[in-house]
Amino acid sequence: MTTRIPATEISGLKGAIVRRFSTKMFGKVPESLGVMWHNQPVLNASMGFGQKLTKWDRCDPGLKAFAHMAVASYIGCSWCLDFNYFMARHEGLDLVKAQQVPCWRESDVFTALERDVLGYAEAMSATPVEVTDELAARLLDALGPAALVELTSVIGFANLTTRGNVAMGIESEGFADACGMKPLASRPEAGQRAGVASPA
Repeated sequence: MTTRIPATEISGLKGAIVRRFSTKMFGKVPESLGVMWHNQPVLNASMGFGQKLTKWDRCDPGLKAFAHMAVASYIGCSWCLDFNYFMARHEGLDLVKAQQVPCWRESDVFTALERDVLGYAEAMSATPVEVTDELAARLLDALGPAALVELTSVIGFANLTTRGNVAMGIESEGFADACGMKPLASRPEAGQRAGVASPA
């Protein structure tokens, strides 16, 4: 990986703790961490919000994970896509579905609700945003207002991290590959814009 901002040494006492934790969790210290280490307040804020986000419990964790992966696939952030696929195994999510997120429109493994969530993630990630009243109404009916607010915020955070990674040239570091996980499905070459996911 060649990042646009060269990674710096993760030093000091705090750096030693971070390196130890990263090695325990990933088997190595991600190069992307060295990029973000240049501005530790930014890194801390991003990680802190990400940790708070994992404690939200009004929306199904699997739906949120698939939505984050859909954003990563749509934006083209291979780091987030690989990392979230890797984390799906640790969180006990359906790995067949996680593996198929990049080609969810062509896949038959997702439920109608999951397809709407994936479509919503892509529609929110489009510029301009392409969320329709019909799609939002279906999700509101299926999830309820609290869960939809939560899902929307997760997708917003996913856009922050994925777009930042792509801008800085941060790419996949092979977390899933290193664990022998099945390769992620490939996103179709014909870049389809986000739209309304039809109910099954």
